[in-house]
Amino acid sequence: MTGHPPSDESRITREFDDNTLLQMLFGPHNVNLDRIEQQLGVAVTSRGNAVTIAGPSERVDEAQAVLDGLYLRLQRGFPVEAADIDAALRMGPPGDAGAELPVIVTRKRHIQPRSPMQAEYMQAMERQELVFGLGPAGTGKTYLAVAKAVSMMIKGEVDRIILSRPAVEAGERLGFLPGDLREKVDPYLRPLYDALHDMLPGDQVAKKLAAGDIEVAPLAFMRGRTLASSFIILDEAQNTTPVQMKMFLTRLGEHSRMVVTGDLSQIDLPPGTRSGLQDALDILGGLTGIGVVRFTDRDVVRHGLVTRIVRAYDAHDRPSRARNAQGREGGDPVGRKEKL
Repeated sequence: MTGHPPSDESRITREFDDNTLLQMLFGPHNVNLDRIEQQLGVAVTSRGNAVTIAGPSERVDEAQAVLDGLYLRLQRGFPVEAADIDAALRMGPPGDAGAELPVIVTRKRHIQPRSPMQAEYMQAMERQELVFGLGPAGTGKTYLAVAKAVSMMIKGEVDRIILSRPAVEAGERLGFLPGDLREKVDPYLRPLYDALHDMLPGDQVAKKLAAGDIEVAPLAFMRGRTLASSFIILDEAQNTTPVQMKMFLTRLGEHSRMVVTGDLSQIDLPPGTRSGLQDALDILGGLTGIGVVRFTDRDVVRHGLVTRIVRAYDAHDRPSRARNAQGREGGDPVGRKEKL
């Protein structure tokens, strides 16, 4: 057979009906179109209400699908910012499938997934009573869990929200820190407060904290309790011991949901101490009613530089993490000596 293969280059023109949305779709000085150009390697030009895309056929189709998805987002009343464009590119061709994406509704925000794994995580929290969210910083593990908790409280599906973290930096020996109990533990719980204020007006956060409808407490405060009709979140769970993790998981009461988040690459426990998070995954991984969602650096939804930082640190730390894991699993002689 002779002849030249067909060209992989293509050009399409897409016209949009609502001119009032185009300024938000294109961005100031077409900055949003420029972002799509840079990330997909296509040429995007606009004239009136029409956009022309030229480049490799597959990338042209992807760019058109991204623009269609962002336009649909604007039609539904959601904003379009740089992070939303990045999210659309990560999610793949949205088209009409955008209608199927989960949404978490809170007083201040309507939150949609910004990566396929975030969509899976949101669906898992909807369907499962216990969900483990694993992966690096910036993937939205804790943020989305707090959003889901607030959403369920607003809808009356739970009565309380319990947010907890191990105060591992202080070795749970909080008495050595200055101030009263709240002043001692607040620095470790600040990310949870920040997420709450993103979901609810400040006066409502203060009111619910004062009434006990929302409780933010270190892990040690969970012992001996049974938490019914609650949404319970354990953050930074990689820094729990197996005993602490078992204690926490068995707090789950009737009509409650529990989300456990952590990053197994950032364990701060002493050498020779097994992570309660890894222990729980090994023991509970196959049980019905438990969801496990694993994020990677591809799911980081913060500033683009954060993704590169996460990858660089991961590559640098991988050999030492492997050695530490062997020490924990095998009972590092140094660790055994310290425990004695």
